[in-house]
Amino acid sequence: MALLTALHMASVFGILGNIVSFMVFLAPVPTFYKICKKKSTQGFQAIPYSVALFSAVLLLYYAFLKKSNGLMIITINSIGCAIEATYLTLFIIYATKESKIYTTKLLLLFNVGACGLIMLGTSLFSKGDTRISVVGWICAVFSVCTFVAPLSIMTPNILGFTFGVAQMVLYLIYNKKTVQALPETKVLDLTIAMEMKVEFKEKQNGEDKAILDLSAIILEIEELKEKQNGEDKGNKPIKTSESNV
Repeated sequence: MALLTALHMASVFGILGNIVSFMVFLAPVPTFYKICKKKSTQGFQAIPYSVALFSAVLLLYYAFLKKSNGLMIITINSIGCAIEATYLTLFIIYATKESKIYTTKLLLLFNVGACGLIMLGTSLFSKGDTRISVVGWICAVFSVCTFVAPLSIMTPNILGFTFGVAQMVLYLIYNKKTVQALPETKVLDLTIAMEMKVEFKEKQNGEDKAILDLSAIILEIEELKEKQNGEDKGNKPIKTSESNV
């Protein structure tokens, strides 16, 4: 009876584990919906998806080594490989040239280089149950890395967080000193503003006066021209006609 209970519990936890793993694989769907909608990776990185694909491939290798009770592991990780491969394909399609090169390097590093070395090393230097145990521990480590990998987005924000804390500390230190100096600063600013206003008015009055003087000169010139034209018309000689001559 105890044996049946243990088998049932193992099946239940295996099913629950597959459900949770499936939800983890589907978690980036909203992110890739935004990427496809805007046709841009928007600064996202391919590290989480590369690590997740690498972990799924290793778990498939572990399931094939284990042979017995490996059906659920093979099922969920086959689905995971397909999902992560789709994510990476979409990422490469909409990524910049630099991101495409970087993602390709990650895929070669994890899914070709590291995965190949693990398979070759465990095949050459371990056998039987020892190989299964070694591969199982490696899979456990990289399964944890699958959950840690999305935290890589925090790296660019560490420097900003540090400067933000420094600004808050400086604000707390010098806040009172700034408040005490504020009234004097306001008086000085008000005095300067009044002086600038007076200078502006004086300058504007001077410009208005100059404009009025110029207008008066122009009017005088026009009057002189009209007067001169009138005199020229009065002094014009009278021509005698040929019939009088």
